Amino acid sequence: MASGYGLVHEAGDAFTIKQLRRRVYRLMELLGLRRVRLYDARSSCFTYLANNGVPDHILARWAGHTNVKTTKRWYVKPDVEDLRGAATTWDGLHGVAVEGQA
Repeated sequence: MASGYGLVHEAGDAFTIKQLRRRVYRLMELLGLRRVRLYDARSSCFTYLANNGVPDHILARWAGHTNVKTTKRWYVKPDVEDLRGAATTWDGLHGVAVEGQA
């Protein structure tokens, strides 16, 4: 792409955040998707990638960050399902029978 930007108008000018947001929300509506903020969608994507083994330095590069800690702090967020394994491990600490254990 001659402009160096990933999302541009036909003339090669970069979209403003407002223009991008408006187009994405319209696309979500056309596809019948639940409307989510772009920030939340970005965070969900990075969380998914992190939980599926993508290395931190690659996540940071995709996010456009020079510091891996920035990406991890602001974009990689565990959800309830991510925490379930740790909760199951804690159950074993106080003697509660965990499914699959004798």
